[in-house]
Order: sequence, then C-alpha cells, then structure tokens
Amino acid sequence: MFRFAPALPHTLLSVSLALSATLAHATNGMNMEGYGPIATAMGGAGMAYDNGTAAMMNNPATLGLMGDGARAELFVGFLGPDVSAEAGGQQANSDGTAYYMPAFGWVRKQEGMTFGFGIYGQGGMGTEYDQGTFLGDPGRVGASLENRSELSVGRVIAPLAWNVNDKLTIGGSADLIWAGLDLRMAMSDAQFVDLVTTQSIGEASGSLLNSFGALYEPFGAPAAPGSIRTLNHAYYDFNDSSDFTGEAKGYGYAGKIGFVYQASRRLSIGGSYHSKTRLSNLKSSDATLLMGVEVNTGSGYANVDIPVRGKIKVDDFQWPATWALGMQFQATPDLQLVFDVKRLLWRDVMKNFTMEFTADSSQPDPNAAGFAGADLSATLYQDWEDQMVYQVGGAYRFNTALTLRAGFNYAANPVPDEYLNALFPAIAENHLTGGFGYRFDNKQSIDFSVVKVFAKSATNPGNGSTIPPVKSTHSQLNFQFLYTRRY
Repeated sequence: MFRFAPALPHTLLSVSLALSATLAHATNGMNMEGYGPIATAMGGAGMAYDNGTAAMMNNPATLGLMGDGARAELFVGFLGPDVSAEAGGQQANSDGTAYYMPAFGWVRKQEGMTFGFGIYGQGGMGTEYDQGTFLGDPGRVGASLENRSELSVGRVIAPLAWNVNDKLTIGGSADLIWAGLDLRMAMSDAQFVDLVTTQSIGEASGSLLNSFGALYEPFGAPAAPGSIRTLNHAYYDFNDSSDFTGEAKGYGYAGKIGFVYQASRRLSIGGSYHSKTRLSNLKSSDATLLMGVEVNTGSGYANVDIPVRGKIKVDDFQWPATWALGMQFQATPDLQLVFDVKRLLWRDVMKNFTMEFTADSSQPDPNAAGFAGADLSATLYQDWEDQMVYQVGGAYRFNTALTLRAGFNYAANPVPDEYLNALFPAIAENHLTGGFGYRFDNKQSIDFSVVKVFAKSATNPGNGSTIPPVKSTHSQLNFQFLYTRRY
C-alpha cells in the first residue's frame, strides 16, 4: 500500500498563503481599505465625524453624532481584484475578478443614547487560477489542477454610544464573528522537501510524515516496490458552493471602544481600539488531499494519484487588534477635511500559521488505506509586520443635495518578500478614492464610493535554490453603494 505524507504541508502552505494574501479582496493587509462609502470615498478615514452605521466597523462612538431618530442602511460592495503571478517566463492571471459583499445596519438615538445592530464583512481574500496555468502543474507531469482560495470574515455587531456632554461622546460594540475558508491548491516536491529539511518556509511533523519518510527515496529510502521517487504535486481540496461561506468554519467574538471629542466649533478628534478576535479553530470534516506521486511498481515507475479523505483544522487564526486616531476639520461651511492613522497589529496574529490534518479511519480509495487515522501538523512561517495605514480625504457640499468626496489611502505592505506567495499577494499599498452623496430629502439618501488600488509588484526571492523566484502583481478597482432611510 502506498504511503504519502506531504499533502498536509501543502495544505498548510496553501491556507497560510491564502491568508497571507489578505485577500485579493482586502488591501490593508486582510482589512478593507474602508468601511461604508462615506468613509471609503475619503480614503477610509472615519474616526471623528458621522459616517453612518458603518461606524460600527470604524469608530462606534461616531454613532452618537447623528440626530435623534432612527436610521436603516443597506450596503452593496463590489471588489474587483486583478492578480497575476509570473515565474520562469510563464504568467498566470487570476479569474477571481468579481466579488460582492452585502451589509446592513440599523441604529436609533434617543435621550443621548444610540444603539442598534449590523452585519458587515470584515475582509478576506479570493483568487482563482484555472486548470491551464503553470500553478496547476507544479511537477510538470501534465497535471491540470484548479488553484482557488477564498477567505471571508464577517461580524454581527451590537453597538452603543453615549453623549456624555456637548463635547464628548463615547461608544463601543460587542461583535460576534464568523470566518470561512475554501481552498484548492497545489504544491511542488521542492516546497514539501523544504518543510522537512531546510525549513526556510516552515516545518512539519506527525505520523503521516514519518510514514512518508520511510518510503521517500530523496530522504534515503531504498528504491524498492512501493517506494516513492518523486512528489509530482500535493493538492488540497476543501470547498463549498457558497459565495459567502467557506467549507472550514470558525466562530468567536471581539469588541471595540471609541470616543469623539469636539475640540472646537470646527475641529473634532476621535479614536478607537478594536480588540484581537477570539475565534475558534477553522474546521472541516470534508477535505481531500490528492497526492500525485511517482511510485516504484517493481517493474519501473508510474505516476499515481492518491486521494486521501480527512479532517482539517486551522489552529488559532485571528484578526489583529487595531488602534486608530483621527480628526475632522470643518474648513468652511461646505468643505470638510479628515485624516486618520491606524496601526494593525499583524505581528501578533500572523507570526506563524499552523494546520493539522487527520485522515479518516476508513478510506474509499484502496491506495489511501495506509493513511487511515494518521495525522500531520505543519507550521508555515509568516512573520508579518505591524502595519501603519494613513487615510486622508475631504468632502465638498456642492449644494443642499449633492456632496462630492475624494481621498487617498496608504498602507505599507506587511508581508516579507521571503514569505510572499504568488497566488495570494498582500502587497497593495496606494489607493486613490472618490465618490459622492446625494440627499433626495430629509429621509432618504444614497452614497457611492470608488477605489483605485494601484498595481504593486513584489518578488519572492525563491528561498535559495529550493523554490524558484515568483513575481506577484496586485491591483484592484472597488465600489461601494449605500441606501439610507431615516425615520
């Protein structure tokens, strides 16, 4: 019976890289560049002025700046990433070019207290490389494998804001969080060997690895019937059919606190702290690890695919703590200027990425029977840096109905080149933003934003001679639309 262990290191590599991509969707690491079209149109800044129910994701204290009454808002976001990978003169373009993110918020203010609830997407990632790209055949043996990843993180939020006095408002929220991950990804023999030997990208251990090492000729196993000369590819596959959930799921909680202070008639200052999440491990009981190996048959070598069924667990994936400070300056009755600075503490949550795979006790494919009940734990190094984000913008009230907005967002790339994966680049830095708001009357309005994320390229140097250099390029064109009803 064939035995093969590297599938999980591939699994780990895949998921970890998917996460490190911070989304081909999100562009401040895995975070969105802005929440709600009012703030997003002004570079994402939203700490010190009324920006609608999106304050639940920005600074919940700004909910207290609205007038008495209630407000219901419906969001629709469009994310248009353009991601490509290039290695050895071959280029692959991601087919994941359109993603939609709905959201909803409702709040009521009375007697100086504002409360409500909302459902919002936090961020994530998504890329899709079809079967015809070089990424789907890492062993160069004619394999044709789709490479796909989609990570989504969302929140159900219960905010509360209190107008302490005419100048100071404080607020906070309790957040229920869900995360989902789909993954289809191939890795090469060289990547697996690195996890076991040189360990420049990660490390692996477990009974699957021990069994594999006893049969893998590059690790010293003798050439004999059943021995494995080459790992053509290791392909991990867990995927559901939903655009809004992932096959591997986790749930948890977090919280936010914030303030707004009216320093003068024209100047307001605001800040917030978002806690690190407490998410459960992401789990799936419906996973397949497909190992493509070159096995000794006794009369030569033959390429064989071995599908192993099992369970996967992503250990301790969390969203980072974030602090932010900002200001709003009312330069004239019609001109508003805003500026925020944020620090996303990625270093605490993206130091390493660990995944555990346990094969089912019964395997449908006879060739996979030797894996029954075996396990493998693998860690992929991440070493993300904490990320500073600078958001600046302005709004001009053209008339009583129309307001025009523009801004800029800069977020330094948090991912070291040596751990950058071409499939999931988290490297976007420069964002030009704009949009408008239109008030039909005192009760109804719409807001719209557009974000151009300028192309950014970076190259993984290849971790020495083990893995070839890969150049990644990432840009985006995103939209958000909001309908508001006041009553």
